[in-house]
Amino acid sequence: MRIRVKICGITRREDALESAKQGADAIGLVFYPPSPRAVSVEQASRIVEGLPPFVTVVGLFVNAERSEIAATLAQTRIDLLQFHGNESPEACESFGRPYIKAIRMREGIDLTALKRQYPGAAALLLDAYTKGVPGGTGTRFDWDRIPRGLNESIILAGGLSPENIESAVRQVRPFAVDVSGGVESQKGIKDPAKIALLMQGVRSASE
Repeated sequence: MRIRVKICGITRREDALESAKQGADAIGLVFYPPSPRAVSVEQASRIVEGLPPFVTVVGLFVNAERSEIAATLAQTRIDLLQFHGNESPEACESFGRPYIKAIRMREGIDLTALKRQYPGAAALLLDAYTKGVPGGTGTRFDWDRIPRGLNESIILAGGLSPENIESAVRQVRPFAVDVSGGVESQKGIKDPAKIALLMQGVRSASE
């Protein structure tokens, strides 16, 4: 099965178009003000303008107010929601959009139980755990902690880069990978050469 790729933390239209040009299946827009990769609704609208068809636009939220999420959905194109906070299954499902639930891989976490807890999730996104930081830390977790049988319903994130993407895909065989800092020249600014190397690594591991 072909491994899907999401390039997250997009802050510029040219980076969104470059990601799509190089074969990314999705781009991620961060609507979490403390993040160095956060965008406003106005920025998001400019970023997705002219994006080719069949490229999924993912909106990332962290414990956001319902009114804030609803306003964002009303004002710009968001195809898929991604929740990185303590959102309940009911809250995630209440917007009538497909969603991803991000899981920070702290010690003792039970992924099988969480999959049952969020039955409506399109996938679970697994990210490294750093206390007080909801994601985007650029660190990886031990991939051996992922139970066998869950790989096709997870999105692997956390510290992925062109240097380790091939080994990550070969070991985990996830449905998709989510990369942000690993393809940047600086926070929020994507590097076309790094995106190209990442996509090459994913393709090589998928053969």
